Amino acid sequence: MSSSTVEDQQQIVAALHRFASILDHRAWDRVGEVLAPDARAYGETGIDAVIDNSLRKHLGGCGPSQHLLGNHQIEVDGDNASSITYARVYHQGRGERSNLAWECLGEYHDCWTRTAEGWRISARELIVTIAVGDISVLQPG
Repeated sequence: MSSSTVEDQQQIVAALHRFASILDHRAWDRVGEVLAPDARAYGETGIDAVIDNSLRKHLGGCGPSQHLLGNHQIEVDGDNASSITYARVYHQGRGERSNLAWECLGEYHDCWTRTAEGWRISARELIVTIAVGDISVLQPG
């Protein structure tokens, strides 16, 4: 494994962690730091659609969340890469749902493209393998 590949993998892991923080802080204006403009993610295509029809729809009215990531498996092939990342995500309700929680465990399957600004996700799929709690804590906002 060349140092270039190791550096690419480190940059991808850093981007994954940055995206988790963006989600947990609802920093929608920073999504473009990780997603490509025409990314396909969460059943949507393009950053604006991903934010408006998925991220805000589920996390916008949710209370605190925490996206924990690990067991990164990253394959780099030139200016493209793929990654599988384990995720454990806790969502707390807000307002009248603050006594409720929903937690999911699964894997993010991501395709990456190297751009002039750095690595960007071009496609993302979340595969949930375990879910516990009340999914109604995911609310638009």
